[in-house]
Amino acid sequence: MKPRFVIAVLLVLALAIPATMLAQESQASGQSGSKVLMIIREGYPADIDLTLKMEVGVMSLLLNQAGFRVDVASTSGQPIVGSTRKIEKIMRLSEIKVDDYVGIIMPCMGVGWYPGPPVSPQAIGIVKKALADGKPVAAALNASSLLAEAGLLKGKRYAYFRDPLKTDEKWKLTDLRYEGGIYSGDGVVQDGKIITSGVCPVIQMASGKQDGTVQLTKAFIAAIGPS
Repeated sequence: MKPRFVIAVLLVLALAIPATMLAQESQASGQSGSKVLMIIREGYPADIDLTLKMEVGVMSLLLNQAGFRVDVASTSGQPIVGSTRKIEKIMRLSEIKVDDYVGIIMPCMGVGWYPGPPVSPQAIGIVKKALADGKPVAAALNASSLLAEAGLLKGKRYAYFRDPLKTDEKWKLTDLRYEGGIYSGDGVVQDGKIITSGVCPVIQMASGKQDGTVQLTKAFIAAIGPS
């Protein structure tokens, strides 16, 4: 079976399953397996339904199929509600114990363009501890700004849809949080336990570049190892 066909089938499945069902499934499947923490950035994307289907949905589906349970957390713990999709069960980051999880994955959600919403100190603390404990952390596009602000990308290769330290006619500002990091294109990049992707579903819709959600999640699963 061709890889592109497999990816297409996964995306169709994700579109067919509501985000609420995926969240429920993440609590029910792999009860004896390990748990993954999904951190959602604050701030609403322009297309909530797209990001819930094509990021949260795809990531959750692949993780569930690999035998992992998924807990979703944010600073506020408030539900994320779109016109057709929603996630009702979201934990507060203040409730999270890093030792309960084998890794952390962070969808872009189409929010966080520089300067973007403030980065949560709680999220930074959780990610730092996870990496210090040798656990993988995966970040899609703008979620990598959390890694950058925490200083975790210094000396590390990372992905972004464009070099955040360069300006052009469209992008007038540079994001100095990424100084010291090694920009390595917009595909999925892994450097040690840090895995990043430079294209999320929102950027795919806007630019036609290939979304890296599936590849990012698969690389994250491989970095965790068997559940």
